[in-house]
This record gives sequence, C-alpha cells and structure tokens, in this order.
Amino acid sequence: MRLSPLRCPREAAFARRGGSAALNQPTVLKKFWLVFAQACTLCLAALFVVATLRPDLLPRLAGKANNVVLLQQASTDVATPRVASYADAARKAMPAVVNIYTSKAVHARNPLLDDSILQRYFPELAERGAARRATSLGSGVIVAPEGYVLTNHHVVEGADDIELVLSDGRELHAHVRGVDPESDLAVLKADGENLPTITFGTMEHLQVGDVVLAIGNPFGFGNTVTMGIVSALGRNHLGINRFEDFIQTDAPINPGNSGGALVDTAGNLIGINSTIFSQSGGSMGIGFAIPVSLARSVLAQIIKQGEVTRGWLGVEPQAITRQEAQALALARTDGVLVRALQHDGPADRAGIQVRDVVVEIGGQPTPDVPQLLARIAELTPGSNAKVRILRDGKPRDIDVVVAKRPRAETQ
Repeated sequence: MRLSPLRCPREAAFARRGGSAALNQPTVLKKFWLVFAQACTLCLAALFVVATLRPDLLPRLAGKANNVVLLQQASTDVATPRVASYADAARKAMPAVVNIYTSKAVHARNPLLDDSILQRYFPELAERGAARRATSLGSGVIVAPEGYVLTNHHVVEGADDIELVLSDGRELHAHVRGVDPESDLAVLKADGENLPTITFGTMEHLQVGDVVLAIGNPFGFGNTVTMGIVSALGRNHLGINRFEDFIQTDAPINPGNSGGALVDTAGNLIGINSTIFSQSGGSMGIGFAIPVSLARSVLAQIIKQGEVTRGWLGVEPQAITRQEAQALALARTDGVLVRALQHDGPADRAGIQVRDVVVEIGGQPTPDVPQLLARIAELTPGSNAKVRILRDGKPRDIDVVVAKRPRAETQ
C-alpha cells in the first residue's frame, strides 16, 4: 500500500494544471543571473584594461572632450594704480636724459705733413701722420630748458667736440660751460631752447632700501633704465674724488652710464651716476652716484660765475687711528689730526698748530676727513669761521679768516 502526501483541493488542482512548469522556474532565473553576472564581469574587465593601457580613450567613450580651465586675470580698471611698476617715473625722467658722444685729438698733426710735395709723392706717409681722434660716450641730464646739461667731468674731459642725442632722436651740439674736477661734475650748454628738463629731488627723506632707477647710455644703448635700491649713503674713502659723499646703489650701472640720472620712484633726480666698482669692466651691483645736493650747488655756481668757489684753511688733514689716539692721549678717535699746515695760510696765521685735532667747524662736528673737507668747502671766502680744536687734550676755539680754495692744493 503506497502512501501519498495529503493535499488540499487547491494544491491538487494546481498540480494537475502545470505543476511541472512551476517546478522549473527557479532554474531559469538562476541561469539568467549567471549570464548577467558574467556579462558584468567581462565589461568591468574590459574597462580595467582600457583604463590601464589607453586612459586617453575614456573621455571619447564617455562622449566628452578633455576641457582645460584657464584662469584669466580680470582687466584692470584704468583708474587703478599698477602694482610694482615704475613706468610713470621712467616716462617722466627719460626725456631729460641725453646720450653724450665726445671726441678729441690724440696727438697734434705735424705741419710738415701738409706740404703739397710730400702729399703728392708720399700720400701714405701723410695719411699715417694725420691727427688721430679718440671717441667716448656717456650720459647727461638736462636741468634747464635753456640747454644746461649736468654730467661728469671725466665724460667731457679734454673733449673738443661734444654731441648730444635726446630721447626723441634730436641731435644737438654742446660746449663746456664749466667743470669741477674735485667733485667730478661738469656743466654743458647745448644749442637749443625749450628742452625737456628733469625735476630735482631732495636727500632729506632718502633712505637705505629705497627703490631707485638709473637712466643712461650704457655701452651706447641709449634710453636704458635699470632698477635697484639704495645700498648705502655717505660713501667716502674711495679715493675717486677729492669731495666724496656718494650714494651707493645696486642698480646696474655700466660704462656709458656716467653722468646719467639716478631718480626715485617719482621720477625726481637724486643723484648723478658717476662710477662703478668692477673687476671685469661691467656692472657687479656696486655703483656710486653724486648726491643731488652737491650737484645742485656745483651747478648753481658754474651757471652763475663759471666756476666753483670753495673755502680754504690751508691744513693737511689725517684720520685718527686708535694707536694715534693713544699716542696723543686722546679719549676718543673722532676728529681730524692736523698733519701739516700751508705756510702763511689761513690756519697758520690764526694760530692752529700741527698735531692739533679739529673737532668742529662753525659749530658742526668734523668726525672724519671727508666731513672736515665738506665743512671747509661750504665756508664762504672772506668770512670768519670758528674752529674748535683739541690741543694737549684741552678744547680751544680759534677764529680763522677763510680764503678761496686754490686748485689742486691742500685744505
């Protein structure tokens, strides 16, 4: 006897209609999910291969271009000042800076070479004996619309022909109005009127670290502007000029810049570029400029009287070292030792003696030789100057009648 499971009438009816199809449904779903999983696995594998070997194909497969976003600075408003630009200062000063070209005869021509017979039968000898001329270049600054130009003395020294080239291309002939070799300054007078001029600045607020521009004609490349800072003030003991009070700057200054303008960030003249420290002939970041205070004083005197007049006392100064201070029983090393006196000079007649130490002139201290020379130079010839000295360690005041400084003489 076979036993069969108990079924309700509904289950029995279901079995009779299609029970076998219902029993096969899980097998179909299982096959479907298996195919789907395999397809997904293949797609992921293919994507991995493409991403590893050809990543550049991914944007194309996605239908998108490889866009690069660039950041563009917004246009600057005209009224907004530009940052870190000195174009306005250069634009203001450059028209007043000129290129100077000079020439001079190296040796005079022998008059015998002008003989017509010699020139006819020996033309080569006559040509070789012709006077040779040397040319040089430099820079200058127009300081007055009438054509006065300030430059260095060594730029025009010995020149018999001077040509100026302005920033707009004009060429002007010039001659020397006056020179001051002891400060290495010269004033030229150009054949022109209503010329562009520079604005004079002041030394009162100039500080180490201030930005400055050097404008000139380096190596013949005219209208050149370089930028730097003020490296030091009051540089002396360089042995360049008799009167030294240089502005030191690291603005690149090269041969041909001599006599050019050193201007501040407002385009005002603060110095005349004079010389460079170099072991190669080119700029090494150490340049020296004559301060505008000295240049303006020399300029005014040359324009007014054709020469520079300075005071003179007739003393030969010497700096005081520690050893000399100990030998003279001095408690300090500031001051200037009188090493020698000009016989019957102003200081000699007033009673100043050798080995005296000058500490003040006219109430202004003289801590070193350059300061002493500057104080004496400022004195007016014919006036009385009170000189304070130390003699045997004791201070004394001596009145000296100032004389006019002769050329190439001691103070």
